[in-house]
Amino acid sequence: MENIISNISIKLASNPSKIFLMDGIGALLSGLLLVFLIAPFEEIFGMPQMVSYQLTIPIWGFMMYSFSCYFLNLKHWKPFLKFIAFANFLYCCLTFCLIFIQFQSLTILGIAYFLSEIIVISLFVGIEWLIIKKHDSFL
Repeated sequence: MENIISNISIKLASNPSKIFLMDGIGALLSGLLLVFLIAPFEEIFGMPQMVSYQLTIPIWGFMMYSFSCYFLNLKHWKPFLKFIAFANFLYCCLTFCLIFIQFQSLTILGIAYFLSEIIVISLFVGIEWLIIKKHDSFL
């Protein structure tokens, strides 16, 4: 697994703007899942509908930020990538806290969904930090 992540980060380090595109697409997918799958089916997942909708607020912001960084094709992209990596990390922390807060109402499917989301986003954060480090070694 570590080798796969390392290979992905090496390929993306040569064209770092693509990581912003991937991040934006991931945020879009996450937001759509929350709005069209998790929130409407509160009884299946157990996350209160209002909480699911509120979780989309930072997600839409992350999506707009990442797509903007991609389309602007920033020359000095590292501080922007550091910001979104840190923001994604904070989102994972928020989601983890919500699992504990809502644990009594969450179903097994709800816990599985949110833990899966945390794992995927955490892997992505790891790739983002590897890209930053690998780009330093290219210079």
